[in-house]
Amino acid sequence: MRVLLYVLFAILYLLTTFFGLGPVLFADGSAKERILTLIVVLLVYTAITVWMRSLLKRLGKH
Repeated sequence: MRVLLYVLFAILYLLTTFFGLGPVLFADGSAKERILTLIVVLLVYTAITVWMRSLLKRLGKH
């Protein structure tokens, strides 16, 4: 079960990196727009990490 969870979250991290950091690095918008996108992407990374840690902690108790 843990392996499946790691695979799922690896896919989530890869999708976030591809669709989140791509616009930050390669966008031709203003610097303000790129910074705002970066902040949102970092918040998404944080949310995914917190979610993963809570699920792994819950699995570890059983």
